Amino acid sequence: MTAKNWNSATPWRGIMVATTLPLREDLSVDHDAYAEHVRWLIDNGCDGVVPNGSLGEYQTLTAEERARVVRTAVEAAGDGARVMPGVAAYGSGEARRWAEQAAVEGCGSVLLLPPNAYRADEPAVRAHYAEVARAGVPVVAYNNPIDTKVDLTPGLLAGLYADGSIVAVKEFSGDVRRAYELAELAPELDLLIGADDVLLELALAGAVGWIAGYPNAFPAACSALYRAAVDGDLATALPLYRSLHSLLRWDSKTEFVQSIKLSMDIVGRPGGPTRPPRFPLTGETEAGVRRATEKAVADGHR
Repeated sequence: MTAKNWNSATPWRGIMVATTLPLREDLSVDHDAYAEHVRWLIDNGCDGVVPNGSLGEYQTLTAEERARVVRTAVEAAGDGARVMPGVAAYGSGEARRWAEQAAVEGCGSVLLLPPNAYRADEPAVRAHYAEVARAGVPVVAYNNPIDTKVDLTPGLLAGLYADGSIVAVKEFSGDVRRAYELAELAPELDLLIGADDVLLELALAGAVGWIAGYPNAFPAACSALYRAAVDGDLATALPLYRSLHSLLRWDSKTEFVQSIKLSMDIVGRPGGPTRPPRFPLTGETEAGVRRATEKAVADGHR
């Protein structure tokens, strides 16, 4: 059921799901459940997966766990090109080593945050991406200035592309105006939707992929929305987007990991607990996620 136009030469395009990671009640990783989840996503219209991102709680994993998650994803996907591991680390050397592991496992690309232990300047950012690119795997930059305090502006991204360090960018700033400036400065750099609640806007602005959160719970509906949006089929996309938006916007909130896992629990997927310092949702936050999820179910989405 995956899209027929997926191309292993540009495997970062299409719907790449930033996968959550199933944890048992003792907070150990359930690799069997994770493998089943990866297969289910691909069988339900998604093109590939992004393990070891923030949704996968990579910051809480040991090195052994993190490496095994990548191997599990590759085996379950059946084609390493469909796997884009997150390789973020405080040091460029460590990030490169994770990219080298991805290369050994046959992954088609990697996702890399800028240096985030401090507010890095442009020379440091460019050196960081150049170092990781030496691993030989196509690098997708991840622009998340909200959390990292390092802004990959269109000008800086154009420089990284000119350096040969990146092939695409996951754009999470929320500023959809940047899509047009980026297209002017680096027209061959692929723009990937980085936040679920600006999907339609960035698709219409020329995005060729979506590193997605809510397909973890609703892959078929999200796949239909994405395909219609990138095809410019507003008659199909706009009603779907309006119906799903109260759910999609939880992907951009501080509690996005718990929110998406709770939605998964509600629809019968392996959501489960999160590792500290994240704790279960309570009060109005939990109620809000439940309302949005139940609305999506009532609207017939799956």
